[in-house]
Amino acid sequence: MSMASDHELTTTSGGTMIRKGSWEISSSTLPISNSIEISQIQDALDGLPLPEMPFGNNSLVITNQALNWKYEFTTLEALRGVKLGELQPGDGGVQVGYAKEWLQSRSSPSSANPMPKVVQAKPFDWTFTTTYSGHISSQSGDEPDAPRFVPGDPSNTSHRIPIEELSRPDPILFYAEIPLFEDELHDNGAASYMIRARVMPTSFFALARFSLRVDGVLFRIHDTRIYHSFASNPPLIVRETSGWEASYKTIKNFLPTPDLSPLTNSDFVYRAITSLPKSRTQNPDTEGGTGWRGLGTRIEVLELPANGISTGGSSDEQPPA
Repeated sequence: MSMASDHELTTTSGGTMIRKGSWEISSSTLPISNSIEISQIQDALDGLPLPEMPFGNNSLVITNQALNWKYEFTTLEALRGVKLGELQPGDGGVQVGYAKEWLQSRSSPSSANPMPKVVQAKPFDWTFTTTYSGHISSQSGDEPDAPRFVPGDPSNTSHRIPIEELSRPDPILFYAEIPLFEDELHDNGAASYMIRARVMPTSFFALARFSLRVDGVLFRIHDTRIYHSFASNPPLIVRETSGWEASYKTIKNFLPTPDLSPLTNSDFVYRAITSLPKSRTQNPDTEGGTGWRGLGTRIEVLELPANGISTGGSSDEQPPA
């Protein structure tokens, strides 16, 4: 445990937690789920075949103790967003030559993560695509007048993620990388859900990213960004969700050399896909696209009551320039 004048940091073998004023941000980073845990997750998800590497005990939890407000990212809820059943328009279904055989292999008892024997195999989205963006889990979130996310005001500069501020070399008080699941799609590509979170003296920020690569077919990214400035008054949580999609060939054209390894790096793919016109990457009606409903960008804000909020900093702290 380490303590500073305005925060307390605790690290264990299973994760890290920081307390700053009334805020508490904690990460859990534990090994891949065992067979018993996998069975429990599948039961909770009505028999959904799980990715090859589910980290069922991993999570990011953002809590304001004074307000009994909690926001979480968990593996179970991320996988709950995966379509179980026949894919419909808007689900962004992807078909490859091995898809049928892959589904059958995943549903067989010999699979590393087979379907429970008591559950009949069902069709599902074999790419594990999810638009999960975290969830409010506190008791206060169940009350009728509890704070809710509402659409942000494009003309209000506080209703956005301040990229300039986050790009500054400010001190990092807390940092965590938290995988929720990974799968190599039977050697057809890769799907993963990863969270990165950090706390600075003036704010906290989290990026949760689902990334998909289907070799020879397409790339898909769904990002959720959560931001809070400790100086915001009233206290404000900004949530930005964005989805992009582009053909495999389009992203491959960004490679500087014949080496294909950068295509396995979601940061490289993100830089490439976001450099393209949004009309090509975020439009579900694009010719030749999948019609995935997760495309596009949405900004929402949640306003918390000012009473009881403590940032852990001085009372005259000003918003960053």
